[in-house]
Amino acid sequence: MLSFVVSRLLQAFAVMASVSFLCFVLFNFVGDPVNNMVGQEASQQDREEMRRALGLEDSVAVQFVRFAGNMATGNFGKSFRLARPVSALIVERMPATLELVAVAALLALAMGIPLGVLTALRRGTVDTGAVMTFSLAGVAMPTFVIGILLIYIFSVECKTWAPALGLPPGFCFPSFGRGETVKVGGWTSGLLTPSGLKAIVLPALTLSLFQMTLVLRLVRSQMLEVLRTDYIKFARARGLYDRSVHFRHALKNTLLPVITVIGIQVGGLVAFSIITETVFQWPGMGHLFIQSVQFADIPVMAAYLVMVSFIFVAINFMVDLLYVAIDPRLRVDRARVGTAGG
Repeated sequence: MLSFVVSRLLQAFAVMASVSFLCFVLFNFVGDPVNNMVGQEASQQDREEMRRALGLEDSVAVQFVRFAGNMATGNFGKSFRLARPVSALIVERMPATLELVAVAALLALAMGIPLGVLTALRRGTVDTGAVMTFSLAGVAMPTFVIGILLIYIFSVECKTWAPALGLPPGFCFPSFGRGETVKVGGWTSGLLTPSGLKAIVLPALTLSLFQMTLVLRLVRSQMLEVLRTDYIKFARARGLYDRSVHFRHALKNTLLPVITVIGIQVGGLVAFSIITETVFQWPGMGHLFIQSVQFADIPVMAAYLVMVSFIFVAINFMVDLLYVAIDPRLRVDRARVGTAGG
């Protein structure tokens, strides 16, 4: 187990080193940062002083080592557009993104796994057909279209149809923003206020819909495959109740291959949040990244790339450990390999 952890840590280090190099290339070879930081009226001497202050006159190797060291300590420089430390911007914006991703992931799992099991156990029925049709729409429709559609139904037109159904005026959801937030230590949260909870519903639902349909279809296909195995037939032959066969034996083994995909998809939610945050004007890292692209704010772009990559690496590392902990066959195989090697 220790060798497995060490190997995964080395792989994670290699990935982050590659990402840091890409960020360095982004810093140094996508335009001249001096041109973004000084005005057109700046003299050549001012430009040279700025280059000297940024360390751009050093060799490429020295610049990369310095950049990697600063990145390891969380120092990504200053935003060209806002003239503020990028680390401070990350601290301000990251809570909004992580809360949105966490709620979207919970919605995707809470809806995707039960519906996947339901469609596998009740295949061929009308309700299963309706769920599978809905899942096709969730996969086919782009995220921004889903977001705009939800805003139109539950924010714009809601003011018309909600009173007609006898619903209170406050039933409609906000179409933008995060709502009221409270500060808990160094963390700002909107999940502790009524307006914050209401504001996160539509963005989280938009972000989770594609992932939910993916989890649904994956669980369904794995469940159908497991239900055809010999040990499930043997469990039925022993006279076990259907509930025990379905949920104690079949579902447990269904989720083993699903865990890896779910972990990757949870990391992908951070990247997909760019579109959702832009549609709903959600004040997170994705919205900040889009603004940075428009203004060629390279330090913020590089910091976002590093943060997303780190989240991917961390989630994949935890998923690998969880997979080994759940599946005893992997522990046995690794123990045999270690014994054979010894």
